[in-house]
Amino acid sequence: MSETPDAAGAATAIGDSNDRFGHHFKLLLGSRKTWLWGGIPALVLAIGLAFANVVWIPIIFVLALLIVLVVCAVIAVKRARSDFWLAYAEHRGMSMSDERGLLPPATPLLRKGDDRYTERTLTGSLGDGCEGTLALYTYEEESYDSKGNKQTSYYHYTVGLLEIPESAQLVPELYCQRKFGLRALEGFEDLFRGSKERVKLESEALDEKYEIFTNEAQDANWLRQLFEPTFIVWLTDSAPKKFTFELVDGVLCCYVKGHKEDVADLDEICAASATVATRIREEATE
Repeated sequence: MSETPDAAGAATAIGDSNDRFGHHFKLLLGSRKTWLWGGIPALVLAIGLAFANVVWIPIIFVLALLIVLVVCAVIAVKRARSDFWLAYAEHRGMSMSDERGLLPPATPLLRKGDDRYTERTLTGSLGDGCEGTLALYTYEEESYDSKGNKQTSYYHYTVGLLEIPESAQLVPELYCQRKFGLRALEGFEDLFRGSKERVKLESEALDEKYEIFTNEAQDANWLRQLFEPTFIVWLTDSAPKKFTFELVDGVLCCYVKGHKEDVADLDEICAASATVATRIREEATE
């Protein structure tokens, strides 16, 4: 069931990873090789079982048809995704790897789990003057039930990763997380954060949406300058839904939950990552 890659199609603007599914599915169903691959084994099996009972003949052919359709759908999904990412990398002028890879364990998200890896990685410009990495990132956590059976949980994120070495001395750690839970429990939760200190700024809108933490020795005045009014307005009104960022020793990791495979979503994550990186860099170099 081979197919020559459609390079011209991969170079066109594709909205999301499903756009080319129908194209590839039709090509596969229209391929002679597809039906030879599915029909010959079905015919041989039907002939063999027919000696036992002829009722097996239509059953075998129906099952063979369903298997062919399922396999074609799986292959079409894979090829449509590949087309999308090739097109998106070209759209952004970035280099891409679709091999399983690793991100440096620089921030808490990138150290989580028993296993962690990327499924797609794009490197290049995320925004004006901001070189970095855009990746579909997953970490896995393993657990065992009462019978000793291993269970694996998967956590998916779309990540924008940049280096801002000039910030390492001024703000060694900074975590801006989407808020969840009850505000009344904040004080209780903070007792278990160790050296992490909650940052309170004079913005009710920011406080409603985000929890900000840094280390106890952080210069509070520098943080207030970093979170200037325009940056706060951007975080509360314009940042992607459930957007989070972590800054540790000059490495900035911006992310949202889920693997995003839509041009608008990916562009939004790139732009948001560049916005945060630019703001931190501006304040660090003043």
